[in-house]
Amino acid sequence: MEKKNIDWQNLGFGYVKTDYRYVSDFKDGAWDEGRLTEDATIAISECAGVFQYAQTCFEGLKAYTTEDGKIVTFRPDLNAQRMADSARRLEMPVFPEDRFVEAVAEVVKANAAYVPPYGSGATLYLRPFMIGSNPVIGVKPATEYQFRIFATPVGPYFKGGVKPLTLKVADFDRAAPNGTGNVKAGLNYAMSLHAIVTAHDEGYDENMYLDAKTHTKVEETGGANFIFVTKDKKVVTPKSNSILPSITRRSLMVVAKEYLGLEAEEREITLEEVKDFAECGLCGTAAVISPVGKIVDHGKEICFPSGMSEMGEITKKLYDTLTGIQMGRIEAPKGWIKEIL
Repeated sequence: MEKKNIDWQNLGFGYVKTDYRYVSDFKDGAWDEGRLTEDATIAISECAGVFQYAQTCFEGLKAYTTEDGKIVTFRPDLNAQRMADSARRLEMPVFPEDRFVEAVAEVVKANAAYVPPYGSGATLYLRPFMIGSNPVIGVKPATEYQFRIFATPVGPYFKGGVKPLTLKVADFDRAAPNGTGNVKAGLNYAMSLHAIVTAHDEGYDENMYLDAKTHTKVEETGGANFIFVTKDKKVVTPKSNSILPSITRRSLMVVAKEYLGLEAEEREITLEEVKDFAECGLCGTAAVISPVGKIVDHGKEICFPSGMSEMGEITKKLYDTLTGIQMGRIEAPKGWIKEIL
């Protein structure tokens, strides 16, 4: 297949319109059969539920070209499951999980010319999302919805290589106990925008959010889960019912135990013990793992022994192993890789 004439090596992490996207409408209590369309615009009422009461949720995943030339996606069934959980929490109709995976495959096949070649460092990013589409003026769920998936080729998250991040302990709360922090609702990200802009203005790369109840326990950043490594090389991640269950983080925990033979544990982590860890990283779809070199807690610096120049030893092994699985260089656990073409 002939690829699009794109400078893959210099592609940024942004939106590039591709040829096709998937659309399915929910009306009269049922989803229609869905379709691919070339139309990238959405025409809905000014009073649509998505505009009035932020009734929207989304997902993010990637399609890759593997070392042997196949086009694959990584664990799309977990994205389907997580979106179903988000929809239920927001009183939106669940888009069937099997149809979600099929729709992802349709979009990738239709835009195969936009899937970057192996070795370019670029991938095809997929954004499934759902919106309340009919007019809603009283505070209540919409009765009509639209489920869509668009694709855009993106370059590596870190241009010019990985540089450890500097974080600040946030004064803002990301999510309340029993709130919506554990689902991928658009409103969670809207609430984080002021905090991230403030952090950037102060010279930091991201925020470390603490639990809203006691402000003593580590939760996550605005868009990624934390992963820590102890001085005796044990991998630890925060446990909380108000953080998003990252697919990348869950995969990294399996990699730690089954591929690297390390102890790995999900548990509550206090801010007080962060200073005792050897390594720290942020994990998510976009960058897989972003190393953290320093966290500033209201003027008090927590500097990790891994330093500010490169990934720590264990973080690097986790990154290399998971990306090796995604790119077909390392055999994947059963069911992790869905072959598209």
